[in-house]
Formats: sequence, C-alpha cells, structure tokens
Amino acid sequence: MSEIVNLRQLRKAKARAVAADKAAENRLRFGTSKAERAVESKNREIARRHLDGHRRTPDSDDA
Repeated sequence: MSEIVNLRQLRKAKARAVAADKAAENRLRFGTSKAERAVESKNREIARRHLDGHRRTPDSDDA
C-alpha cells in the first residue's frame, strides 16, 4: 500500500534543507567566531594606540 504524501510539506522541507545548506556555506565563507572578532578588535586597538603614540602633534582634532 502506498503512503499518503503531503506535497506542500515535502516542498517546504526541501526548501528548508536548501536554506540550511546555504547558511552553512555562508558561515564557513563569511563567519568569524566571537573570539576571533575579539582578537581582531584588540589588535586593531593596539595598532591604533601605537600609531597615535607616534604622532608629531598629540591633538589631531585641530587639523
């Protein structure tokens, strides 16, 4: 005996699977973890302070 299949549910399940695959791909391609973002932010702050410490004039707002 064949089973009754709801085509709408199958179509939605397939769409969800495709969306999940695309989301996983995007996470791999574009995503960074919170720890990686924190490290990058810290490094940018250190570099900014290093450059600011080597300015000829301490206040760059007057320029």
